[in-house]
Amino acid sequence: MAAGVVSDASAAFLLSLVHDIVLGDLAAGMFKKDCTDLVRRIALFTHLLEEIRDFAASDHPHASSSSSSSSSSSSSSWSADLAVALQAAKRLLSAASAHHSANSSDGAAKRISFQFQCVTWKLEKSLAKIPFDQFQISEEVQEQVALVRAQLRRATERYGSLNSRKVSNAISQLPEKERSNTNHEISAKLDSIPESCTTLGHAADKETKILERVNSSSIPSEVCLSNEVDSKGQENLAAKGAEQTKKPNTLVIPVDFLCPISLELMRDPVIVATGQTYERSYIQRWIDCGNVTCPKTQQKLENLTLTPNYVLRSVINQWCAKHNIEQPSGLANGRLKKSNGSFCDISGDMAAIQELVSKLSSRCLEERRAAVAEIRSLSKRSTDNRILIADTGAIPVLVNLLTTDDASIQEHAVTSILNLSIFENNKSLIMLAGAVPSIVQVLRAGSMEARENAAATLFSLSLADENKIIIGSSGAIPALVDLLQNGSNRGKKDAATALFNLCIYQGNKGRAIRAGIITALLKMLTDSRNCMVDEALTILSILASNHDAKAAIVKASTIPVLIDLLRTGLPRNKENAAAILLCLCKRDAENLACISRLGAAIPLTELTKSGTERAKRKATSLLEHLRKLQQL
Repeated sequence: MAAGVVSDASAAFLLSLVHDIVLGDLAAGMFKKDCTDLVRRIALFTHLLEEIRDFAASDHPHASSSSSSSSSSSSSSWSADLAVALQAAKRLLSAASAHHSANSSDGAAKRISFQFQCVTWKLEKSLAKIPFDQFQISEEVQEQVALVRAQLRRATERYGSLNSRKVSNAISQLPEKERSNTNHEISAKLDSIPESCTTLGHAADKETKILERVNSSSIPSEVCLSNEVDSKGQENLAAKGAEQTKKPNTLVIPVDFLCPISLELMRDPVIVATGQTYERSYIQRWIDCGNVTCPKTQQKLENLTLTPNYVLRSVINQWCAKHNIEQPSGLANGRLKKSNGSFCDISGDMAAIQELVSKLSSRCLEERRAAVAEIRSLSKRSTDNRILIADTGAIPVLVNLLTTDDASIQEHAVTSILNLSIFENNKSLIMLAGAVPSIVQVLRAGSMEARENAAATLFSLSLADENKIIIGSSGAIPALVDLLQNGSNRGKKDAATALFNLCIYQGNKGRAIRAGIITALLKMLTDSRNCMVDEALTILSILASNHDAKAAIVKASTIPVLIDLLRTGLPRNKENAAAILLCLCKRDAENLACISRLGAAIPLTELTKSGTERAKRKATSLLEHLRKLQQL
C-alpha cells in the first residue's frame, strides 16, 4: 500500500497549504480582486484533496497492486508540482498584499501581474497531471476541477495584457518618461491546444519541468525544500490519520539560488545587462512580453543578451548533489533502477560506453566517425542506453560535434541527440549543454537528413514548455519556416510539427509571422498534391487567435482558399477550415462580409448537417454571425 500512504501524506500536506492560503490575509490595494479570485479558486481544491486523502487512507486494492511503484512515482510527481504551484501562490499573495499603488513604480506592478500569470498557469498545469482514475475521484469533483481549470486558463490569458485600468491608474501619476515602457503587452504564456493537434501525430502534453517542492519559510529571505517523509513516518501517518500529520523536514535553499521572478531553484541561470541573474526561461518570457527593464532593479536593459552564469550553475549543482536533490536517471553506483523498483548491474555496459564516449574526442577522424555512429545506434535501441550515454557525459561532447565540418559526424551527432532527448530527463541536460544554437546551425546549413533530424530534435525538446521560450528566441523559427518551404517531404513534416508545438507559446506566434510562415502555409494549402493540407490547417488554427497572425492570414488572401476547402476538402480539412474562419470573423464585420460575398453560407449549412461534431459547432456559430450581419 505504498502508493496510498505516500498520497495520504501528500494530500494532507497539500490540504494544509490550501487552508493556509484560504485563511490568510488578503490584499486591500490594487491587487485585491486578483488575490480574492486566486484564493477563491484555490479553495475549490479542498474537495479534490480530501477525496484523495480519504482514498489513500482506506485499504483499496488499487493501492496494494503490483503497480504500486509506478503509482507512487506518479503520486510524487503530481503532488510535488501542485505543492510548488500552491507555495508560489502563497508567496505571491504575500507580495501582492505588501504592494501599495500610491508609492509603487510601473515595474513593480508589472512584475506582480506577471507573477499572477505564471502562478495561474502553474496551478492549471499541475491540476491536469492528477490521475483521477487512480484515486477514484467522484464525477462531481471532477466537474468542479474542470471548471477551476477553465477559470485558471482564462485568468492566464487575461494576465496576458497589462493594459488594465488598475495598472494604468497606478502609474498615471508617474512622469511621461517613466510611463512609456508600460505600453507593452504581456502575451498569454500558453494558448489552449486546438482539437486538431492530433493531426500532427504528437501529443503536446509530455512535459518535463525541473521543479522542486519549495516551502515558504517564516523568514522572508529564505525558502525551504520539503523532503519526503521516511517509510516509518508514512506508517505512522496512515495509522494516526491526517489530523496528526507531521510537518515534513525542510532544507533551506540559499536565497541566491532562487530566481527573483519565479522564486524557484534555478537550473539554467543567466545574467542580464544589469548584472542580475535569473532563470533563463522566466527572463526570456519577460523580454518576449515587450519588457525592456530589469525586473529586480527596474533599470533599463542596455541590451537583451542573456549570458550563462556557469559559476552559479556549478555551485547550485554541487549543492543539489550534496543534499541528494534530483537524481532523475535512477543510476547509482553502477546499478540502474528499473520501473518495477529493482536494480540491475550495468557497470560493464557503462565501462564500454565510457570508452566509446572518450573516442568522440579522438584526434583520428575515422575513430570519431565510428564512435558517433555507434552512439547513434545505441541511443536508438533502449531507454537504458539513453540513460547510460547521458550519465557518462556524452551530451556536451555530442553538442560540440554539431559544429564540425564533417557532414557524416554532424549527421550522426544531431541524430544521437534526437534519440537521447526521447528520455524526458535528458531534455534538461541537452538544454543545459547549450545545444539549441548548434542545432539551429545544423537546421540552417546541414545535409537534408541532418536538417530533418535537427527539426525533430527541436520538436522533442519543445515538449517542455520552458524550452519553447528558449528555442523560439534562438532563431530556430525562421530556419524551420525555410525547411517547411524548401525541405524534403519528411523535412517539411518535421518542420511543421516543430512549428506547431513552438507556436503554442504566444510569444512565438509573432516570430513565425515575421519569418513568413503564412506564405508557406498558403502554398501548402494550394499545392495540387494535397500532401500537407492537414498540417497547414492545423498550424493556421493555432495562429488564427493571434491579432498579427489574423491580419497576415487575411492579407495573404487565404479566406477564399478556406472557403473552397469547406466545399471540397476532406472532413477533417472542412472542420479546421471552419474553425479558422470563425477565428477570423469573430468581432470582424469586414471579414464576415467577405465570406458572405464568397458564398460561404451554402457549404457551412451543409457542414451543419454532415460534418464532424466540432465542424457542426463551428459552422453553426459562423452561420449565426452571418445572420446577425444581415439583420444590421
